[in-house]
Amino acid sequence: MADAPGKIPSLNGLKAFEAAARHLNFRAAAEELGVTQAAVAQQVRGLEAELGVKLFERLPRVLALTGEGRSYIADIRRAFEIIGRATGDLKPQPVRLTISTTPTFASKWLIPRLPDFTARHPDLDLHILATERISSFHADGVDLAVRYGRPPFGAALATERLFEQKVVAVCSPMLMAGRHRPETAQDLAGFTLLHDAHNFWPEFIERHFEKGAHPDFKGISFSQTSHAIEAAIAGQGIVLANQDFVTRDLAEGRLVQVIDGSLRDLSDFYLVWPRYRKSLPLETVVAWMLAEASAAS
Repeated sequence: MADAPGKIPSLNGLKAFEAAARHLNFRAAAEELGVTQAAVAQQVRGLEAELGVKLFERLPRVLALTGEGRSYIADIRRAFEIIGRATGDLKPQPVRLTISTTPTFASKWLIPRLPDFTARHPDLDLHILATERISSFHADGVDLAVRYGRPPFGAALATERLFEQKVVAVCSPMLMAGRHRPETAQDLAGFTLLHDAHNFWPEFIERHFEKGAHPDFKGISFSQTSHAIEAAIAGQGIVLANQDFVTRDLAEGRLVQVIDGSLRDLSDFYLVWPRYRKSLPLETVVAWMLAEASAAS
């Protein structure tokens, strides 16, 4: 059985003593505590009487701690720090949930939507792990991943399709100023084609222009789709990008669709998470992302 604590003096007296010891001034301590200077002085006198020791030397315009006061304040401050820390630990902490995505998905789809999520769910703390590397659910502490591919992704994984890979050709309106939209492969050769690692241009040209037409196309290659999209916004050429990645840029006039039609790929974007991992925060994030994807389609 734990020993009962010794007699604890008035907590109001201790608070007044701690504040006065920091400021060495009853008036400043009173302003901090929101009481009168007389009330602080009275609380300290009451504490000194209760303890049977003098804690302060009352000097003209200033206070000075006595030897007993200096010894006592060190322990009292530690006690208040422990109480503050214990009280803070009682408060609910935000639940942290890690989402693994590609840098392009993070910058062009997820991050623009995060303010809406954080406003709705301030108790959830999202950590975005944006990398081209396929992260490990266990080793990297990932709770939810966005994967580009085709199921099945593994028997131990649960999946939901987020949106399809529907590729469109877009560019800055500045690039089209005074120019006609490309209607033939030869017309398209007059523009700079912006490539990413997917390199959909050969298939797109074959699908939407003359079969077997291979003019000399000039282009710039990027390792990430997001960089190719930013180059298109800057007027450097035409990019092929997933329609969901450029929806806002199209709506806000930073990009225009310059070639009618699209290109479907066999792979799509999926939400993937360990089948055994079930929690309300995970379900909340999955439901929110699916609703956002559905609203944009």
